[in-house]
Amino acid sequence: MITDKLMKRETQGFNSLSFDEIGDDHLFTGLETPMKPNAFDISDEVKKEKIAHLFSQIMDVMGLDLTDDSLQGTPKRVAKMYIDEIFSGLNPANKPKVALFNNKYQYNQMLVEKNITFYSNCEHHFVPIIGKAHVAYISSGKVIGLSKINRIVQYYAKRPQVQERLTNQITEELKAILETENVAVIIDAKHLCVSSRGVKDDTSSTVTSYFGGVFNTPEKIAELQNTLNY
Repeated sequence: MITDKLMKRETQGFNSLSFDEIGDDHLFTGLETPMKPNAFDISDEVKKEKIAHLFSQIMDVMGLDLTDDSLQGTPKRVAKMYIDEIFSGLNPANKPKVALFNNKYQYNQMLVEKNITFYSNCEHHFVPIIGKAHVAYISSGKVIGLSKINRIVQYYAKRPQVQERLTNQITEELKAILETENVAVIIDAKHLCVSSRGVKDDTSSTVTSYFGGVFNTPEKIAELQNTLNY
């Protein structure tokens, strides 16, 4: 069924698929997060004002009493959370600045940063994705600080996401910074759009991976998996 829809997308264009045809199917359009060309023509403060106004309308339609002490500040809190926190990765100004250092230790084996906890949001339902990322690379002569790996993961996670895209965005960023194809990224995450709604399966998780360069061999994949299981 999903194959038929993807074939229709290829032959007629993605926009020809109706909402009912797409349903809960896991589709995404490419490596880049879909953004309007004028996404940053207005300031973050103006965006917060607009979001707060619109979210108050949503709450009103739902029948909530915005004069209640507990609710009256909610629209502004949501707007601040969207712009400054959970979707801050949409703004290139928040991209982590990464400095390269010479590999003075001459360490030429894989370096693994595992169990990087991240929180993202599904772009289809705007509900949380909670997971762990495992990142490995082999130096081509340069290294980066360990915390920068975490920051890169967090930057790309803090936007409406699809896990496949998140995996590839982290990978491409590290490959560009480190100037090497020898990068591996594995993400294991729980999607609340699966566990808290729809099929309501609270036990499943989703695993995506990328093995580049020398990592794309059975030996290195096994070595990496053994390291992650250690």
